[in-house]
Amino acid sequence: MPKSKHNFCVIMAGGIGARFWPMSRTSHPKQFIDILGTGETLIQQTFRRFKQICPPENIYIVTNEIYKKLVQEQIPEVESKQILLEPSRRNTAPCVAYANYCILARDPDARIVVAPSDHIILKENIFLKNILSALKAAEENDWLLTLGVRPSRPDTGYGYIQFLDGKPNVYPSEPHIKKVKTFTEKPNLELAETFLQSGDFLWNSGIFIWSLKSIMKSFEKYLPEVDILFKQGIGKYGTKDEKAFIANTYTVCKSISLDYGVMESAGNVYVLAADFGWSDLGTWGSLYENRIKGPNGNSVVGKNVMIYDSSNCIVNMPNDKVAVLEGLNDYIVVESENVLLVCKKSDEQQIRQFVNDVLLEKGERFV
Repeated sequence: MPKSKHNFCVIMAGGIGARFWPMSRTSHPKQFIDILGTGETLIQQTFRRFKQICPPENIYIVTNEIYKKLVQEQIPEVESKQILLEPSRRNTAPCVAYANYCILARDPDARIVVAPSDHIILKENIFLKNILSALKAAEENDWLLTLGVRPSRPDTGYGYIQFLDGKPNVYPSEPHIKKVKTFTEKPNLELAETFLQSGDFLWNSGIFIWSLKSIMKSFEKYLPEVDILFKQGIGKYGTKDEKAFIANTYTVCKSISLDYGVMESAGNVYVLAADFGWSDLGTWGSLYENRIKGPNGNSVVGKNVMIYDSSNCIVNMPNDKVAVLEGLNDYIVVESENVLLVCKKSDEQQIRQFVNDVLLEKGERFV
C-alpha cells in the first residue's frame, strides 16, 4: 500500500467500553483487550492496519491520561509525543481539535483519517483501498468524508447516514462516494426497518477522512468555542508546555461529539459506501456475531462451561470456574474478576445503566 508523508491517522482510544462490562473496566477497557482471541488487542490491530498507509510517526493516539502506560506497553513503536493525553473525557470533538493542532505544527498539508481504536475490520485490503480513495478525494475537494457501511439488518445500536444518489457521480474516480443528506442516531426498530428497506441508508462507521485544512475550517465555522480554546495553544504543541495548556483547556472545554458539533451542520459532508466486514464491536451482541459458534449457536469462552438445553448464548467464563447453564436462550453470561453478569441479549443496551447502578450502590472497584 502506498504511504504518503502527508497521510496522518488519529486513533481515538479514550473510551471505557461500558457496554462490554464486566470484561471491560475503567482501569482496563476493551480496546486494550484481546477480545477475539487473535493474539492482538483491538488497539494493536488498529495501529497495525493504519501503519500500512501512514508512516508510523504520523499516527497519533488520543486517550485518557490513565491509559498512557497501556498504550506504551501495547504499541512500543509510538513515541510519547504521539500519545495525546486527555485529562478528562469531553467526547470526540475536543479530541479531534487537539489532534488537529498537533498535526498542524508538523504538516499543514496533512490528510487525516480519524478512527476509533476498537472496531473489527475483516476485509483489511478492501478497507485500506477505501481509505486511500477517500484520502485522494479529500485532497482534491473541500469535503468531510465518512465511511458508511451497507446495513445487513435493522440494527438499533448504530447511527445511520442517508445519502443522495445523484447523477452523475459526484466523484467519477470513486462512484461509491455520495453526498450526505441526513444523520440519524440509533433509531427504534420500526424506523431501522424502514431505513433498511429504503436502500439509501448506511450504518455510520464513525471513521472520518479529510484534509487538515477542511476540518479546521469546519471547526472555525461550526464549533468556534472549541476551536478558539485549542488555537490558543499554537506554539505549545509538541513542547514541554503542552501538558499544562491541555490540562487547563479541558477544564473549560465543553463535551460535544464530532457528529453533532460538525458533521450534522456542515454542507460539504460525503460518504463512501463500502463493505469491508465491519463491526464497531460495541456490544456483547456484536461480539457474538463475530465469534465462532458451537452446538445450538452457543459461543463459549471458558474450559469448564457445561450447557444444557440452551441456544444462541454468548458465554465468557474464567478457565478456573465451572459454570453450568440450563434452559437459556439468547443470553449473555459473563464473569470477570469480581462480577457476574447474566442478561438477555435483547436487553444489552441496558448494560450501561447496570454499570451506573453498580457504581452508585456497590462502588468503583466493581466497574
